[in-house]
Amino acid sequence: MTSHELETYLGFDLSTQKLKAVQLSYTLDILAQAEVKFDTDLQGFRTVGGVNAGSKKQEYFVQPVMWVKALDMVLDRLIVQGADLSTVVALSGAAQQHGSIYWSHHGVHILANLDPDKFLHMQIDDSAFTLTRTPIWMDGTTSKQCHEMEEAIGGRDEMVKLTGSKCYERFTGPQIRKIYQQRPDVYENTERISLVSSFLASIFLGDVAPIDYSDGSGMNLLNIEKKIWSQECLNACAPDLETRLGNLVSSTEVLGEISQFFVQRFNFSANCKVIAFTGDNPSALTGMILDRDWLVLSLGTSDTVMMTLQEPPKFEEGHVFIHPTDTKNYMGMLCFRNGSLVRDKFKQAEGNNSWDYFSELLELMPRGNFGNMALHFMNQEIIPNVKGTLRWNKDSSSSNPELAKGIAKFTSPQTEIRALIEGQMLHRRAIASDMGFLFGENTRILATGGASANKSIVQVMADVFNAPVYVQSDTEAALMGAAYRAKYASYLSDEETLKLDPEDIQSYYTFFHNLLPHHAQCTRWREMITVLMTQQQD
Repeated sequence: MTSHELETYLGFDLSTQKLKAVQLSYTLDILAQAEVKFDTDLQGFRTVGGVNAGSKKQEYFVQPVMWVKALDMVLDRLIVQGADLSTVVALSGAAQQHGSIYWSHHGVHILANLDPDKFLHMQIDDSAFTLTRTPIWMDGTTSKQCHEMEEAIGGRDEMVKLTGSKCYERFTGPQIRKIYQQRPDVYENTERISLVSSFLASIFLGDVAPIDYSDGSGMNLLNIEKKIWSQECLNACAPDLETRLGNLVSSTEVLGEISQFFVQRFNFSANCKVIAFTGDNPSALTGMILDRDWLVLSLGTSDTVMMTLQEPPKFEEGHVFIHPTDTKNYMGMLCFRNGSLVRDKFKQAEGNNSWDYFSELLELMPRGNFGNMALHFMNQEIIPNVKGTLRWNKDSSSSNPELAKGIAKFTSPQTEIRALIEGQMLHRRAIASDMGFLFGENTRILATGGASANKSIVQVMADVFNAPVYVQSDTEAALMGAAYRAKYASYLSDEETLKLDPEDIQSYYTFFHNLLPHHAQCTRWREMITVLMTQQQD
């Protein structure tokens, strides 16, 4: 066994409900893994689903000290699982997007002077932060700030053009502005501001880590084409903000070597590299090892579509991030609120509350469902911003007001279920096309999430997208993506790689390809969307 084959890589994922860690071998086999669940393992923080609810509607926060304590625990649990941390040559991580952490001057000082004889949470305590209850991605209390920021830079279209997204209540820029306005003392005393990802990286680095391009794209503050902070957006947010945010780096940047605290307390090698941490969605994309012809469709409580784009679209309702491993490209992400919750309601109402029977009914009807189509937006949808249900049969049309109303109910449960699933898949495909994804003969679909286990649903997906569908069996894509990026960044920084001609340096996809082999109606759909939105306005 060569010295290289003894090397290992560490990945972390600080999600909403837990902190997970995995150690991979040189050949990317899992050697050890551990997790800390916030609700059950850290009950003193009284979280529900990993978060605390505030006193106002849509107000949610977390105490950063909880995450620090979880890091103490997850490293101990890794060691109990047999992890030899002295072999780790590089580590990286992922974290829930859009949360923000506010470092005090004392906190920045503590980071650089951690005592290995004490737990992390005994040193990085509440005094390390100017705000001890920090907003996370679920917080939706910044509508006023969103409006103000968009107006200040010339409107929503300009915000989309600059940052890749319109102003969202949960995004970090509006959240920072709210704190500046409502807690000016906190903002004034804040030395640095981190995202959740760069916050976790900071602890390993022993210094405030820079924000990476991909996670930084979810702030309404970063110019995604120039890869710098947008001065217009910073000015619209809060004064002297750039000094608090610090520099931006690539998601595969080597930030430095691990803090001596971890060398002495957990036996890490002093040469262990800390790679930039990123958001969980970009990290999930890297965990799937996909090239630009692949589209990811996650079928969960809500459905999510992810893709690689060569140009940033000016698309108001989606999210565009700088790609986590290829900074010349972009990552597109679309969220659909009416996902598995709607599928589950139809399983109960039409499928005798049995997924097996649901699948049988779905398979009874042919592709196209004899012209029967349906849109079911039981909750206010994100794209488009509409709520309601519309059923069309082969005679329905938007050209006639009466025919456009559709019908109240289909005649059989199998027709209902087929119309639901085909309608959902047509919806995802049409919006992905609007965002700029080019469907063609090389298109491949990667299905993830709970409903991807249903072969009948996956078959409809293949029919609608007219492409092969592969099912992702590993549900920890963000976690694995963090460890994969650690390995890839090590390759990029290796002395032998640095000697290569740039054209000979392997892309992320090529680097992992051999190690991890992968397992006419849209026009009518658009008519139905128009009718449904008109009905809602009426």
